[in-house]
Amino acid sequence: MKKILLPLLTFASIFGWAQTPEEFAIEIEPLTIATAPGVHSYSFGQTTDHKWVIIGGRIDGLHQRQPFAAFLEQDNNKNVFVIDPITEEVWSSDLSVLSDSLFEQLQSTNQNFQQRDTMLYIIGGYGRSNLANDHVTFPNVTAVSLDELSDAVINQSSIVPFFRQIVDTNLKVTGGQLALLDDTFYLVGGQLFDGRYNPMGPDHGPGFVQKYTNEIRTFNIDDDGVNLSISNFTVQTDTINLHRRDYNMTPQIFPNGDRGFTAWSGVFDYSDLPYLNSVDITPAGYTVNNTFNQYLSQYHSAKLPVFDSTANTMHTIFFGGMSQFQLDSTGNLVEDQEVPFVRTISRITRYSDGSMSEIDLGYIRMPTLVGAGAEFIPIRSFYNDDEILKLNPIPQNKTLVGYIFGGIESTAANIFFSNDGTQSSASNVIFKVFINKSTASLDENELTDKTILNLKAYPNPYKGKLNLEFFSPKHGTYSITMHDAQGKMVYEEEFKIAEIGTIQKKLNPSKLESGSYFLRITDGIHVDSIKIIKK
Repeated sequence: MKKILLPLLTFASIFGWAQTPEEFAIEIEPLTIATAPGVHSYSFGQTTDHKWVIIGGRIDGLHQRQPFAAFLEQDNNKNVFVIDPITEEVWSSDLSVLSDSLFEQLQSTNQNFQQRDTMLYIIGGYGRSNLANDHVTFPNVTAVSLDELSDAVINQSSIVPFFRQIVDTNLKVTGGQLALLDDTFYLVGGQLFDGRYNPMGPDHGPGFVQKYTNEIRTFNIDDDGVNLSISNFTVQTDTINLHRRDYNMTPQIFPNGDRGFTAWSGVFDYSDLPYLNSVDITPAGYTVNNTFNQYLSQYHSAKLPVFDSTANTMHTIFFGGMSQFQLDSTGNLVEDQEVPFVRTISRITRYSDGSMSEIDLGYIRMPTLVGAGAEFIPIRSFYNDDEILKLNPIPQNKTLVGYIFGGIESTAANIFFSNDGTQSSASNVIFKVFINKSTASLDENELTDKTILNLKAYPNPYKGKLNLEFFSPKHGTYSITMHDAQGKMVYEEEFKIAEIGTIQKKLNPSKLESGSYFLRITDGIHVDSIKIIKK
């Protein structure tokens, strides 16, 4: 369903009459640096002079299902790379000069990482450990001095002095998200995974231990430049809503002015499908948002948080990756439970009254099936201390605000069950990301209740039984009501649905008199209605 959505308009909110959010468009352009590494699922930091330091991750594509072909040590990124996107230069150094403990952790994948000032902190990660003689989740915290390391890599001098490491089994996590607010670190979600990856069962190779953290872990990292330690460690546990990994989490400014984070979607819920709800996190605790579903980006990808302070509106942009849902050519939501690679670029907006909407930016796509395991690297001068882009000071013309780097690039949407290692690769393409305020209003596809539930009724007009078809985006209880032309409810039915997808439902409102009726369906979040005629 095509709609002109820019400028966006919010009405009276709990804070009074809201300002109209600024309109802007997203634009991307490829930047090819031939010597840039192909890498995904890595950690990064930025130096004072805006160079990128890339550590960890993998140089192959999507992992294979076979236990002896998945997460091979030979495909670990065993180098530290320094990239200057302005001069388009790349330097590298071999990490094998470090101690065994450092070398093993720093070539792992899906580490949890966060920069504070000029120090990058890397926690956990999954990969081969020769010390343990197995694949493990690493119980380490490593501090990396970014400026000094960058200079050493560029000058090809010793990198050894610029890494420090401690062991803390409370932080033995991979695939979570690490964030920083007011000197408190938040490690949200993720898992402990020890052993060789093997989804094919014990008859086809060695087993593994997989344990989701189900937690928000908060702590301080005490670091005087020499000594490194963890203090004030606390845990919040939720086995239902924090049971997620390999997801996106972004800093947020909430409508009441609170600062915090939102953990978006992620994998996997207990039915082995991505989450659709989100979790808002502040220093006061966390809140599960079950009144809004995210359909267009479920897996870790590059993302950009944007705050419009004039309208008190928070936008989050998601670039490509993998998704359980997409919009088809008619604007209706369609599902693929294999969670394929997608080219979608989408936006979730939280308005000043707390309401939220999800938009498919139909005017722009990723050029290929790339984005899963990529990162957005900001141009920090445009961002506040919470790493949120400040929209209002951005000039009215096309402005470069950051870059997307790396990720998995796939040759087809669904390759997991046929993957032999040749269908995807680690991308080395860099995309410049622009905010353009001067662009005229653009067609965007808003996910509305009607495009999500996509209710149909037939035959219409009907005489006896009535057939309904609709899309079920969630498990749970559905309610159907029918009202006559005077608004009186004349039919009501409640039923449970245990699957996600297109549902056929038979009704028998045959006792109704001839005339026009309005049929309404809701799952408690979405509502769709249709006019029907009884002969």
